[in-house]
Amino acid sequence: MALEIERKFLVNEQLLPQASQKINMMQAYLQTDPERTIRVRIADDRAYLTIKGKMVGIARKEFEYPIPVKDARELAKLAVHSPIEKVRHYIVVDGRTWEVDFFEGINGGLVLAEIELSSEDEEISLPEWIREEVTGQVQYHNSYLAQHPYTKWK
Repeated sequence: MALEIERKFLVNEQLLPQASQKINMMQAYLQTDPERTIRVRIADDRAYLTIKGKMVGIARKEFEYPIPVKDARELAKLAVHSPIEKVRHYIVVDGRTWEVDFFEGINGGLVLAEIELSSEDEEISLPEWIREEVTGQVQYHNSYLAQHPYTKWK
């Protein structure tokens, strides 16, 4: 088991530097409720089954296991909502890797940056391309976006 501690931000796309790596992702949620989420993710040629616990502050328990891509495709058919499609860009700033997700499909137009922390009180320097922090705002959780697509927000 791991403890996921992360902060999430909206970004100014025009100021983003070049990504060091990009990965195409599909995430399908098998369960979404405030106590836990269960998802299957295909990231290029790899797949994972992930169980996340309830968010407490900016941290939550996370269990992630590699699974065969073929199994992930079958599990995705059991999703309770439309899958999330995105391209994840990895951008290194001051020795830290930021994950910047460019959402596609029903969430097209949304761009979010995340950074993983080693503790909840860890201090970070925000790059110039950060606009607004949205950590803890449920509407920016991927599991919420599967149920309430960004393109349908008012």
